Amino acid sequence: MLQLNTYETLVAASLVLLAGRKLIAVTPFLKTYSIPEPVVGGLVVAFGLFAARAFAGVQVGFDLTMQTPLMLAFFATLGLSADLASLRRGGRSIAVFLLVVIGLLVMQNAIGVGMATVLGLKPVVGLLAGSITLSGGHGTGVAWGHTFASQYGVASATELAIACATFGLVLGGLLGGPVARVLLRQIKTPGNAAHDPDPLNFEEPAAVRLITASALIETLALILVCLTAGQALAAAFADSWLALPSFVWVLFIGVILRNGLSVLGWYSVFDRSVSVLGNVSLSMFLAMALMSLRLWELSALALPLLAILLVQAAAMAAYAMFVTFRVMGRNYDAVVLAAGHCGFGLGATPTAIANMQAITDRFGPSHLAFLVVPMVGAFFIDLANAIVIKAYMLLLAAL
Repeated sequence: MLQLNTYETLVAASLVLLAGRKLIAVTPFLKTYSIPEPVVGGLVVAFGLFAARAFAGVQVGFDLTMQTPLMLAFFATLGLSADLASLRRGGRSIAVFLLVVIGLLVMQNAIGVGMATVLGLKPVVGLLAGSITLSGGHGTGVAWGHTFASQYGVASATELAIACATFGLVLGGLLGGPVARVLLRQIKTPGNAAHDPDPLNFEEPAAVRLITASALIETLALILVCLTAGQALAAAFADSWLALPSFVWVLFIGVILRNGLSVLGWYSVFDRSVSVLGNVSLSMFLAMALMSLRLWELSALALPLLAILLVQAAAMAAYAMFVTFRVMGRNYDAVVLAAGHCGFGLGATPTAIANMQAITDRFGPSHLAFLVVPMVGAFFIDLANAIVIKAYMLLLAAL
């Protein structure tokens, strides 16, 4: 067993990103289908570690102490990027996209429960392979896994939830690019000429942004305030009806800080430094998450559960192409939204942003997509998912 410490793990994550960038540059297939750098590099390492464990008995452990802070820092930068005036302008699009997302949540649970019943499994197992883990991610899966194990007698429910969420995370990063590639044939892209010479937020992660050391320190201080206050609020409301994941509170604090300081005239958030720190946090978090995947847990999935997840992946791709793309306008913004929807519909919001970056970095910016997806994928989806899951639980209990 080779155990890497915190510093060695950060070095490994950095190398994963560099390897992903190099592989995309020399592999036309990966570039054509806009697979994100962290996904490429992370999966190569994960499969390499899987082979080393299977054939040589060698295991590598990572110190993932920094993984959660990096994820929270990313969500803090999303909040600090959220100008309320811009959010008001995108209000209708956010509402429409939220309805599209809710439709997917309902469909995922219908597929999960239906297939579980047909395959002779408990219907609640289908919920584990539905929106709980796919749209909800690891945190939601673990929380419901405990409930299913104690109240419904589902053996190893937590382990199944983690495996399902991991499977979704992988496919969420792989499907977005190919789905976008198919849809791009139907529309006209902005092209390189439309690239913003001074891009903000997360649209063009490879772009050069002029910042100063003082601006970077100020932004880092704001991010740390978001993390501290967000985690304190998550702990304070943990046992109440306002119980929400820490990252939602962190994002919420970021929104309040940006807009509150601006209204009071005390400070104006420097978007360029927010963008740089946000992109660094996002890339490092995804690299760590994917390189540390325990792929042997996926290989141990029972065949019926694996069948459900494969159908869910196919359904996600079809939904993004035939519902998300069409409802959101059949244009370039709708293509980027569809790619992002694949990311958090099967995995998580950071995967959605990475999917969209891979598209916009090649074909031009999409301000609407980078306004809508972070807000819906990071905030509204957890609330909507909780309601949909509760509704299905009540329905199953009544049958």
